[in-house]
Amino acid sequence: MNDRHPIPSTRRDFLKSSATVATAAALTRAIEIGAHAAGQDGSIDVAVVGCGGRGSGAVANALSTQGPVRLVAMADVMESRLKASHESIKKQFPEKTQVTPDKQFLGFDAFKKAIDALPKNGLVILATPAGFRPIHFEYAVQKGVNVFMEKSFGVDAPGLRRVLRAGELATQKNLKVATGLMWRHDKPRQEVIRRIHDGAIGEVVLLRTYRMHGAVGFNPRRPGESELSHQIRNYSCFNWLNASFFVDWLIHNIDVCCWAKNAWPVSAQGHGARVARTDNDQMLDDYVVEYTFADGTKLLAQGRHINGTLDVFSDMAHGSKGSALLMESLSAPKPRLYSGHVQTPEHEVWRWKGEPCEPYQVEHDELFDAIRNDKPYNEVERSVKSCLVSIMGRMAAESGQSVTYEQALASNVEVAPNLERIQSLDDPAPILAGPDGRYRVPVPPQTGAF
Repeated sequence: MNDRHPIPSTRRDFLKSSATVATAAALTRAIEIGAHAAGQDGSIDVAVVGCGGRGSGAVANALSTQGPVRLVAMADVMESRLKASHESIKKQFPEKTQVTPDKQFLGFDAFKKAIDALPKNGLVILATPAGFRPIHFEYAVQKGVNVFMEKSFGVDAPGLRRVLRAGELATQKNLKVATGLMWRHDKPRQEVIRRIHDGAIGEVVLLRTYRMHGAVGFNPRRPGESELSHQIRNYSCFNWLNASFFVDWLIHNIDVCCWAKNAWPVSAQGHGARVARTDNDQMLDDYVVEYTFADGTKLLAQGRHINGTLDVFSDMAHGSKGSALLMESLSAPKPRLYSGHVQTPEHEVWRWKGEPCEPYQVEHDELFDAIRNDKPYNEVERSVKSCLVSIMGRMAAESGQSVTYEQALASNVEVAPNLERIQSLDDPAPILAGPDGRYRVPVPPQTGAF
């Protein structure tokens, strides 16, 4: 499954009738503001590392921003995925896709080659499975390019600490860094949370979030396929790649709830289980986590992917004077405020009635505006905190213990160890099946949390 929506075919096409004027204006501005604006021809060069659905969708958003922009390099470990992505993007953006065969890089070192193909003002999109994010982000910052990186931002605390350090270096270098928590850029959510912060429902005393739907897909191992290739194709099903269903899929919801509360939880406890899933992977299919904030209030987070069960994909906030629906469903947030805790029409006091918003596009529009106009732009610290809180919940559920924020941040347990040593798809995977041919599934209390 992929939670990135496809870019509508009717998206506006910039710079057809006014290319000369726009390019001249961008060039003038580039001269004024220096190295981090557009290049000499007014364009911003883009490379993508990870050419699956997330990477291809992010490229489409980048190429839909206002101003000259072009895709110049692509990298992946699987040739079929890179070729399919290139063909799709080239068809949609023929003039902006300028990736010659020598700039289509394959292999576990391909990310370096794609980043090296960028000028200093360029932008790299990092969209591989999250286990590789710290390695790729560090390199991009060291090379002095701007970054858009998809969630999640790591799979364990050691990886997140690397991302934090690289984020601090990015600020020192005046690089622009955006992250894939696109709901922060959604106008309906911004408005309902502004009202909550202004006291519309009183003091927030409880938050609830749910991502419950059918089972996550699993692809059987192909004849002759290596173990590592098999796991990467099924990245959602292995914790070293995606940090778990709870982290990689609920991070958006947890981020929005913490935004509404304007605070981060100080501890978490909960449980996880594998009750219906029969595929040979690492996934738990049911998570329930109770987070506690410093003032004693709670955030309840539930994640479930079991066929035939209740589907709920929503976020709610309860306050001392009323409640809020932060998101009705994935298709549209449709936020609303209520006079009490019964969220029915007769108790509704406000709802969003503005124009629809495409947050996937807005986050790129704002990033490219920051690059072109040299505005401070770095979302790393906040995004890492959201990821750490999500990992804290996974740690609590998989261990059956209460885990504090400090314990989670200080943990030295590596879920994805030694990834720099991987050179090819024929190398051993970080996680191998046991003697019975099955992968180890977290079982509390044997599973160590920190």
